[in-house]
Amino acid sequence: METLLIIIVGILGVIAITQAVRVFELSAAVKGEDGADNENVTDKDNRNQGMLLLIFMVLLLGGFIAMVIGYKDTLLPVSASEHGVNVDNLWDISMWLIIVVFFITQPILFYFGYKFSGRKDRKAVYMEHNNRLEFIWTIVPAVVLAGLIIYGLSTWSNIMNPVLDENEDPMIVEIYAKQFAWTARYSGEDNQLGYANVRMIGGTNTLGVDPDDAASLDDVITTELHLPVNKPVLFKFRSQDVIHSAYMPHFRLQMNCVPGTKTQFMLTPTMTTEEMRVDPEMQAKVSRVNEIRGERGDEAWQFDYILLCNKICGSAHYNMQMKVVVESEEEYNKWMSEQKSFAELL
Repeated sequence: METLLIIIVGILGVIAITQAVRVFELSAAVKGEDGADNENVTDKDNRNQGMLLLIFMVLLLGGFIAMVIGYKDTLLPVSASEHGVNVDNLWDISMWLIIVVFFITQPILFYFGYKFSGRKDRKAVYMEHNNRLEFIWTIVPAVVLAGLIIYGLSTWSNIMNPVLDENEDPMIVEIYAKQFAWTARYSGEDNQLGYANVRMIGGTNTLGVDPDDAASLDDVITTELHLPVNKPVLFKFRSQDVIHSAYMPHFRLQMNCVPGTKTQFMLTPTMTTEEMRVDPEMQAKVSRVNEIRGERGDEAWQFDYILLCNKICGSAHYNMQMKVVVESEEEYNKWMSEQKSFAELL
C-alpha cells in the first residue's frame, strides 16, 4: 500500500512539474520574452489534459477504495459502552453520506473536464440565471445537512443527559490529569468525592485532596482504572497544569480536562476486558497488529482498554496513558477491597 502511494505521489509530482514548466513557457510567451516558446495551446493539448483528468479520477477513486480496504483492520471495533452505539450510528450515517456524494460529484467533475475540453470550433455558453437549478442545489444540501445536524444534536443531548433508573446512582470517579500521567480517585462507600484543590498539593497528597473534608477520607486513589461492567460511571475531570483531553476510544469517550474547572461525562461499559479480547473482530485486529510487530521484532501485544491524552500537552504527550480494566462486579469489589483509602495514606 505504501509503495502504491509513493508511486502515485511520484507520478502526480512529475505531472505537476510538467504543468508548471508549461505555465512558465506560456507566461513568457505572453510577455514576449526572448527564447520563449510562442506556440499556442492546441486542441491536442486540451484533449491530452482532459484525458489526464480521467486518469487522475481513476487513480483518485481507486486509491480511496484501496485505502479503505487496506486500513479497515485499523478501525475501532464494536463499541464497549451503551452510548457508543449511538456515536457509531451517527458516524456511519455521516460517512456513508459523504462517500455517496463524493462518488457522485467527483466522476461528474472530471468527466465534464474531459468532455468539454477546449476546441477552436466550440464556443462557451453563458447561463446568467436559472431559478429552478439554483433552488435544487441549495435546498437539497440544506435539507440533508439540517437533518444530519438535528440528529447529531439529539444524539449528543442523549449522551450528555442519559436516563437512569430511579434507584440507580452512577458511581463517581475523578480522572486527574497532569504532565504526563493520569490518576483515578474513587468516591468510596459514600459515593461522594471529597474537596480537592491544586493549592493543597504537597508531599504524598499529589491530587490536592482536602484531609479535613470527611467525604474525602474514604476516597481511593489509584494509577489504574477499574470499572464494573453494566454499571453507570460518572467521570469528573480535573487538570493540574495544561489542557489535556481524556480519550477512551473503545468507549467512544472524549472530554477535555481544563485547569481551574471541572468537566464530566457519564458512560456505562457493556463489555469486560476479557469479553473484548475474545470478540472475533478484536481478535482479527490483534492478529494483524502482532503480525506487524513480529516483522519489526517487537513483542506480541495483548488488548487492553486504555485512557489516552488526545490533546498535545508537551514533550511526553505520546506516553500519557493509563490502563483501564472492565470486569464483573465481583472482581471489581475484590480489587477495590485491596486498595487503601485516602485516610490510610495520610
